[in-house]
Parts: sequence; structure tokens; C-alpha cells
Amino acid sequence: MNTTPTVPNRKRTRLVIGAATAVIAGALVAGAGYWWLDRDELSQASAADCRMAQRIITEAEEISTGPAPEAQTWWKKTGDERRAQMKDGYLGAKVSRYEGWALATARKSPEAPSAQDVKNLEEEARGHCSDSGVTLSMPPLGA
Repeated sequence: MNTTPTVPNRKRTRLVIGAATAVIAGALVAGAGYWWLDRDELSQASAADCRMAQRIITEAEEISTGPAPEAQTWWKKTGDERRAQMKDGYLGAKVSRYEGWALATARKSPEAPSAQDVKNLEEEARGHCSDSGVTLSMPPLGA
């Protein structure tokens, strides 16, 4: 009895291995393409995170015109709340910057932002809420 594989079996084995290799290579290319397109996309915050962000922004606008000690207390309380409850850290970072600017404005610090700084930050923050249905509005501080 002959147990040596025949030539047609070798061709079929090579064909199966070649097809499997092509499928794996295709999956890798598709995954790399998805990563390439998705790498520059902003994180998308939840509607709850975006509503919290807008509430903090509204409070920050009011605090920025008030006395510095009250602004300091607000800044500490709000920062703790944001870090504990906001899930999207990227949006949280933008809101944190606005909070800090509100405190700097209340202190009459030379590091207070310009209206253009606030406008640029607003555009960045809005991108994180574009899928949530919430449109963030960051008014200039200290007005």
C-alpha cells in the first residue's frame, strides 16, 4: 500500500494555505486601514458628559467675574466633581482648562485668556460633543 501523498493533494494543501494567508493578510490590511482613518478622530463624549460640561462652563462664566476666594472654592469643588463623574477625559481636559481660566480671570491674573483663546478652546471642546446632540458654548470670561 502506498502512503506517499499524491501530487493533487499537495496542490490542494498549497491552495488552502495560500487562501488562508490571503484572508489573514486582508484582515490585517483592513484593520490597519481602519486604525489609520480613526487615529485622528476626537473622542465622543456622552450626552451626560456634555451636559455636565456645559453646566460647568456656565458656572465658570459667572465665577470669573466674582471674588477670587469664592472662585477658588468653586474651582476645587467643580474639579473634584468633574474628575469623579465625567467619563470622557479628553472633554474633561478642555473643561478643566476653561475652569482654570475662570479662576485666573477672577484673580485678575495676567495669565487670563483672550477671547480668541476661549474661541479656540470652544471649537476643540465642541468636537467631543458632536455626536451627543449637545452644542457647547464657551463665552469669553470676565465679561
